[in-house]
Amino acid sequence: MAKAYTRDEFDSLIKKVEKVDIGVKEYLELAGYEKWARLYAPVNRGWTMTSNIAESINAALVLARELPIYDFLEEVRKMFGRWNCSNRKETSHTYTTLGKKYQEMLTLNEAMSTRMTVVPSIEHLHMVNDEGRHYTVCFLEKKYSCRRFQVDELPCPHAWIFLKSKFLMPEDYCSEYYKSKTVVMTYEVPVYPLPDRSEWNIPAHILEEVVLPPKWKRPPGRPKKKRDKPFSELFQKKNQHSCSICGHGGHNKRTCRNAPRRN
Repeated sequence: MAKAYTRDEFDSLIKKVEKVDIGVKEYLELAGYEKWARLYAPVNRGWTMTSNIAESINAALVLARELPIYDFLEEVRKMFGRWNCSNRKETSHTYTTLGKKYQEMLTLNEAMSTRMTVVPSIEHLHMVNDEGRHYTVCFLEKKYSCRRFQVDELPCPHAWIFLKSKFLMPEDYCSEYYKSKTVVMTYEVPVYPLPDRSEWNIPAHILEEVVLPPKWKRPPGRPKKKRDKPFSELFQKKNQHSCSICGHGGHNKRTCRNAPRRN
């Protein structure tokens, strides 16, 4: 439902949720569709709907969190400096119009469009036949009945076959955010290194401030380093290796008792 583009697709999925548990449907309605569903969002959202980047940063800073606050912040600054430099170097050597990820998506849409046909109606209004399903393409208003193009701002397969029939370049109809020059601009501001502490020019009113310890007391025991898992992950089964001989889990081929024995 979060990734649905059309109302029909969204309504069909939410009916399935209602059959499983109507309480979940009511909870999602109470939260507000515009907060999590792409269809109802007041702005065009991207494809990233997870907090993976936050998890990656947390994992990279596990050891740094043991340090005092100044040393910790210094480790954060150096880490982002390395990432920024590496990403800037990679994007500056990209010779395609779009970034690598979006160029691959556009190429995939081109491959999917080969099974489609275009039926013109008037100069700016066409119908795209996709294996029996019909989609309307209005080039004048840049509206497509599948809604993927106007939401993603990247030519979907229906838009691709239409642009191809008009001998137009799909890259010219992509959002500026997906183009290599924009990605390079993202990393053009470097993370500057700090001078040695002895060279800092600290204002007098900052030096006069007294930093007191926190009012709360640290609870007994070692502080937690692992994140609190959500309810959905608590009951997930871990991937179990299976034996290459018998196919059962819990052991490997060296300790397999089901292997045929030689006489």
